[in-house]
Amino acid sequence: MTAATFSLQGKVAVVTGAAGLLGRQHVRALASAGALVVGLDRDETALAELAGLANGGEVRPYLGDVTDPESMASLRAVIYQELGRLDILVNNAALDDKVGAPAQNGAEAGLEHYPLDQWRRMLDTNVTGVFLPCQVLGSAMADARSGSIINIASTYGLVAPDPSLYLRADGSRPFLKSPAYPTSKGAVIALTRYLAAYWGDRGVRVNALAPGGVANGQDPFFIENYSRRTPLGRMAAPNEYQGALLFLASDASSYTTGATLVVDGGFTAW
Repeated sequence: MTAATFSLQGKVAVVTGAAGLLGRQHVRALASAGALVVGLDRDETALAELAGLANGGEVRPYLGDVTDPESMASLRAVIYQELGRLDILVNNAALDDKVGAPAQNGAEAGLEHYPLDQWRRMLDTNVTGVFLPCQVLGSAMADARSGSIINIASTYGLVAPDPSLYLRADGSRPFLKSPAYPTSKGAVIALTRYLAAYWGDRGVRVNALAPGGVANGQDPFFIENYSRRTPLGRMAAPNEYQGALLFLASDASSYTTGATLVVDGGFTAW
């Protein structure tokens, strides 16, 4: 095992949700390892900034929607017509929402009144938005009998959100994690196992990466609560998932499929 094992030189990768906080880190990591990265997102303005992440590699922005079959079919056609191959698919696109505290007038919030349309929108993006790229792009990888698919899950796909993390010192709770988010991430892990078994004999490896919380300007009380709950005593920096991603994308993980790689500072160890 050498550094060359982690090289992605000559590989073509797709990252969905590429303009987001972790999406940009995934793009940077893959490009730095030598891959040509196609970064897909619905945010046209943010996509324009992706070229600056190439870091010696090549990044191509692509405006698309992971929940739209026609958009995914168009992406597949462009990739194979212009690039001739696809080696890595990182399904990162997702929504995350919060459940608000009871309103001042006493109106209820939380699970009991979580809007059904919001539930459906979250599951459509977070689950269908993983299934559809796998169905359209992953099937092409299976036809080529080679490839690595990495589905971005979450520690909240493994354990329930801890309500105490969202409590201020005075006992008030401004928000909670929604029920749809952990449900969707649990489904991503289950789909990952299904696809690993389904495509294992066709050379496509499918794994999930379950990151923990990332420091991103949250309220200080939440950062303190989360850090206290984590053995390493802090939240992750956005770039601390790059090594795990490169492991799963490269030949370094050639005998790894159907796995969920948890990188959470020990959060799920307690």
